[in-house]
Amino acid sequence: MDLRHLRYFLCVAEELHFGRAALRLGISQPPLSQQIRALEVELGVQLFDRTSRRVRLTVAGKAFEPEARQTLLQADHAAATAQRAQRGESGHLALSFTPSGPFVSRIAGALYRFRQRYPQVEMTLCELGRDEQIEGVRDRRLDIGVVRDFGKPTLPAGMAAHCLLTEDMVLTLRADHPLAQQEADPGIADLANEPLVLYGAANGAGFNEHFFALCEKAGFVPRVALEAGSLATLLGLVAAGFGPTIIARSMARLHVDTLVNRSFDKPVTSSLWLIHNPDLSATAASFKQTVIAEEQ
Repeated sequence: MDLRHLRYFLCVAEELHFGRAALRLGISQPPLSQQIRALEVELGVQLFDRTSRRVRLTVAGKAFEPEARQTLLQADHAAATAQRAQRGESGHLALSFTPSGPFVSRIAGALYRFRQRYPQVEMTLCELGRDEQIEGVRDRRLDIGVVRDFGKPTLPAGMAAHCLLTEDMVLTLRADHPLAQQEADPGIADLANEPLVLYGAANGAGFNEHFFALCEKAGFVPRVALEAGSLATLLGLVAAGFGPTIIARSMARLHVDTLVNRSFDKPVTSSLWLIHNPDLSATAASFKQTVIAEEQ
């Protein structure tokens, strides 16, 4: 059944006049009458009683009208659904990020704007370390990952990486620690005799290796007192006096009364990278564009 026939039928049913309906539809009256007749033949029923003086719906026409209207509404809905999917305005997005991700205003802003603009997208969010994110994107369990690294991350062939920002790392320690109270900014060498609290292997992937290399360059092997699996645990252990830690400056927005953040005398920086497969879905492409738009 041609949807056009249904639109013609409903227009005539509303006007109860073939001339007015034809004018409204932008066609001449004879073709409209022919199309209505073709619909009646297809259905095997008479939809209108026609006389030279009036047009009215038959019993069959009255029964058919709400069904025809619902069919057109459903067809319009189906078309709009397909168009939204093609534009990336619906569907599912599996997104992961490093523990510091939500503290970066650009990431938080992009998430907010994306949810406001595309409320019909179902989002799955998870916090993962760098290597787990790379594996998840590679295996297509994740659409997009946001990882932290000190250079462009090493990725499987074909996977893309877009640098979102580069920021300083800071030394986080108790306010009563000697390095917190000294006037000069601390250096990596000042940590030679300090017990340190760092992320464990999963969340510390990339950073720990780079930090250990900086320590080796400064002439010592760092002493790791404890490892933490989350930011809250990391800062809690520092506040409890187990030793300083190093975090991205964006994470320093999480205020803890007993802790202070000190810049290093020589900047130590890291970068956030958005990683994905080359064949992004329309929904994932929309999110990537939302994040990139935060640069502007």
